[in-house]
This record gives sequence, structure tokens and C-alpha cells, in this order.
Amino acid sequence: MNITVIGTGYVGLVTGTCFAEMGNNVTCVDADPNKVAALKDGKIPIYEPGLEVLVSNNARENRLHFSTSLAEAMADSSLYFIGVGTPSNDDGSADLSQVLAVAKEIGQHLDHYAVVVDKSTVPVGTADRVRAVIEAELQKRDVEIDFDVVSNPEFLKEGAAIEDFMRPDRIIVGTDSDRARELMRQLYMPFNMNRDRTVYMGVRDAEMTKYAANAMLATKISFINEIANLCDCLDVDVENVRRGIGSDSRIGYSYIYPGCGYGGSCFPKDVKALIHLAESCQYDSQVLRSVDERNKRQQRVLFEKICQRFGSDLSGITIGVWGLAFKPGTDDLREATSLVLLHDLIGAGARVKAYDPIAMDAARKLLPKAWFDNCDLVLADHQYDALKAADAMVLVTEWKPFRTPDFMAMKKIMKQPVVIDGRNQYDPQQMSEAGFEYLGIGRRG
Repeated sequence: MNITVIGTGYVGLVTGTCFAEMGNNVTCVDADPNKVAALKDGKIPIYEPGLEVLVSNNARENRLHFSTSLAEAMADSSLYFIGVGTPSNDDGSADLSQVLAVAKEIGQHLDHYAVVVDKSTVPVGTADRVRAVIEAELQKRDVEIDFDVVSNPEFLKEGAAIEDFMRPDRIIVGTDSDRARELMRQLYMPFNMNRDRTVYMGVRDAEMTKYAANAMLATKISFINEIANLCDCLDVDVENVRRGIGSDSRIGYSYIYPGCGYGGSCFPKDVKALIHLAESCQYDSQVLRSVDERNKRQQRVLFEKICQRFGSDLSGITIGVWGLAFKPGTDDLREATSLVLLHDLIGAGARVKAYDPIAMDAARKLLPKAWFDNCDLVLADHQYDALKAADAMVLVTEWKPFRTPDFMAMKKIMKQPVVIDGRNQYDPQQMSEAGFEYLGIGRRG
């Protein structure tokens, strides 16, 4: 099949590449000529394990193409996937300006039947707005061309996106059109070889399913963080509680790992957008608002533990930070807990040395230049360099190289053997036996 994917960010590039991997002819379109030029040279704008190789292979086999011209890409295609960004507005609502701009351009050039697919995460009713924009452009041209708008939300975990796309748990297709449904069935047939994972539903149902899925996972995280904080107050070990409740098949173990809050481009944005949707219906989303508020507070729990240990004035204190990305397997710093922590630490007078296996370049571009100029923040070349003369090590991101470090080497180079574990990676008893003062999230030694 000939497919056009608009947007070469995380969603668009992964989507286009994986469709090409299955033998389709895919053109990924982006308005940024520099990004398109870089992609043609084999340079991808994001870090995602396995993606660079797939992009290179499919481009070499002439199945994956990159262009700045949507009109040219549309001419040979009947499937247009919209994969542009939907960032949060100041009020928490989703910014649909890029989605609607693409819809307008589609309407300006559409000359044959096509299926327009919303792949971006969009609020309920977006497909109706996309349809209206396209129809308005067709009316301006005084032409009648049949088309359908489908909701096909992505369910990709950063760091495992290729696996998630190629072997999905489910494929959600929202459409009321038999013609569009058949095209989508053919498209996803290779991904359903062992069993049919496709769930068909109405367009608005599919739009809501994406938001509900992310909100549910965010709720599980905020819930276990709430329990962990209560465990800290009651001298209870949350790890035992986690294992106890996770053994209940109705609950399970996924997403009930206490920590220092969730981040990234999905959960924070989508929870806020769903809250805003509720407000637009005059509905009080108490649970969702609590999930969001708990996470905002949870992202400050590491700083609070540091202040409890060293005092609120951190002048003269050096903190070694392991992990900057919002999760392992990505260089994404959007809504990362590390950003909140660094801001609070430097604001309180601390000197910070940080290390991340992948996100260092992203950090250099994103973080304030003054932090580097004033030596408030140093990005270390190695994870142990971040601990030299440090009064404490704070684990923020649970990268694999951080899971079983050399504790003896750490103790020798640190000024004080204090470990604040934001992901409950380490065993309190083992840390105590190694001579460390250990502070986890709801952990008891």
C-alpha cells in the first residue's frame, strides 16, 4: 500500500518506518526542511532503540521516503496518517493547531478518495473537526470528493516503540465507514498474523480509549506513590505491600512501582487534557485531578528527602544525580522529574553533578546556560564521576547500568555515603551492610 505519514516526530517516524518494514511504500512528510534533509542522510531526530537501523534499511530498499511536500506525497497515496504534535495549552487542553493545519492542507490538495487517520493523541471530537476543515477546503475549491476520517491512536512506550508497533497488544480503529474499515483491515493484516488484535469501534470511542488508557496507567502510578508516602509515615515497607497487592490477579504488578513521579510526553499531557475535557462538559473529574496533583507533589519528593537530611539551605552541598531522562530507553526530558529536582537543588544553593547514558546532549540543549556557566550543574562523563566528593547520590532514572553499581567504589569517592533512591532499585538491608545511609520511597530497612 502507498501511505503518507505527516509528521516525523516520535509517533510519525515510528509509524511510517514500521509500515515500511512490512513492505508498504511510505512517504513521511515534515514542514521542517532541515529535519527532512537530516532524515535523508540517515540521521534521526529522536533516540529510540532499533529505529535508526530500520529507517536506514527501509530507505535503502526504497520503501521509506522523506519529503517536505504533502501535495506530492498525497498524489500516490490513499492513506494519510496525521502524526504531528498535540502539546498542552496553558489551560491543559490539547493544542490542535498542527492537526487542523494538516487537515486544511489535505483539503486543499485532495483529488481522490482517501482515508485520513488521526494517529496523534487527540481529544474526543477531533475527527469531527478534521472532517469539517477538509470539507470547508473542498467547498472553497467547489469540488466533491469522498473521504473518511479514522481514529487510530498509538500505544507506544518510548524505549520499546518498535516492539509495541510490530507486536501490538491491541490495534484500535475508530470508524463508521465500511470502506475505511476494509482499508485499515488490509493495512494491519501483517500485524495480526497469529491472532486478530484489532478492535473496531466508533471514532469518538477510539479517541476516548487512548486518553482513558493513559489516564488509567497514570492513576496506578499515583496511587502506589500515595501508598508509599503513607508507608513512610507509618514505618511500613511498601515493597512488601506492593508484592502483596500485586499477587491479586485483579490488580497485577504492572505500573505499581513507587517512585518519584511520572513524566514524558504522554501521561502528564493526556491527564491534563482529559481534565480539561471534563471541565468543558461541566463535569468534576475528582480522580483525574487528584492523579495530576499527586504526581506534581511526587516529583518533589526527592528534594524534600534531601532537605530533611541536609537542611533547606544546601549551600556547600554537592549532589550526584544518576539519570535525567524521564524513563530508561529514551533521551526524552519532557516533564522529567530530573528537571524539577535540578531546579529545586540549584535554587537551594546545591552544586549538582549529573550523568545519564543517553540524555546528556538533550540536557545540554534544554537546561539553562547559566547553570553551566556558574558551575551550578556539571554533566559528568561517567556515572561514577558524578559521585566524586558528593554528599549524596540521587537515583532518578532506573537505567540498567545503575542497577548493580560498585558500592565499594561509590563509598570511596563520595564525601558522604548517602543514597536517595527515587525508584526503589536498591535493597535497604544490602545498602546498610555496605555502609550507606539509604532513603527510598516508602522503604523500611
